Amino acid sequence: MIIKLISVKSILSKSKVLDYSLNPYIGCQHGCTYCYARFMKRYTKHSEEWGDFVDIKINAPTLLRHELMRKKPGKIWISGVCDPYQPVEAKYRLTRRCLEIILSHNWPVYIQTKSPLVLRDLDLIREFGDKIVVTLTVTTADEEVRRIFEPNAPSINARLNALKQLSEAGVNTRVMIAPILPGAEKLIDAIDGLVNEVLIDRLNYHYADHIFRSHDMEEYMTSKYFNRMKIILSERLKAKNIPYQIFY
Repeated sequence: MIIKLISVKSILSKSKVLDYSLNPYIGCQHGCTYCYARFMKRYTKHSEEWGDFVDIKINAPTLLRHELMRKKPGKIWISGVCDPYQPVEAKYRLTRRCLEIILSHNWPVYIQTKSPLVLRDLDLIREFGDKIVVTLTVTTADEEVRRIFEPNAPSINARLNALKQLSEAGVNTRVMIAPILPGAEKLIDAIDGLVNEVLIDRLNYHYADHIFRSHDMEEYMTSKYFNRMKIILSERLKAKNIPYQIFY
């Protein structure tokens, strides 16, 4: 793992998902095989494999203070092209420091992560009240499948336990099932009563094609599979009265 401390010129970017995105890091230690954020290498000129490098935007909090005073208030997506609670966050605490600054300006925040490290900041998250949403990305209920596609990400149980604690603390929680991996249909029972909403997407499997083929999983790369999963997941969510959105 190659870790570098860098300074950047800005920290809040315009986002197609919300008003702004905030990524305290470049790269992600989780290194999930399907991650669309690999495209970042075209711009950052990293020669390392995705998952083998992280750049620490060491001046992110300082920039954020200035930008929050200049920009029009809006919703901030803390994620986009990295996991804000990947392992380096335990040491550098950039996400936490940015949350503290955003809280002082009373802007709404949407956190997206695969990591139970988000629980470290539960004290701050509670202070946001109804101005924060925490989304846990969980793509399958099958731990063997998780190990194939997300070998360096936290376990499914660790994510579900984090979701449970957030929910019990009164936090507005979501689960993102994206991309839909084999075994995703078994998640619905596990998240029942723990989420305010479920988000579902097939995303881009381009980077994981070789993984599917090497594990004899070509059947899961077809439109037929995604259409079938759309029906299965929507039926199970409706039966549990869980609100959901499907993006394909």
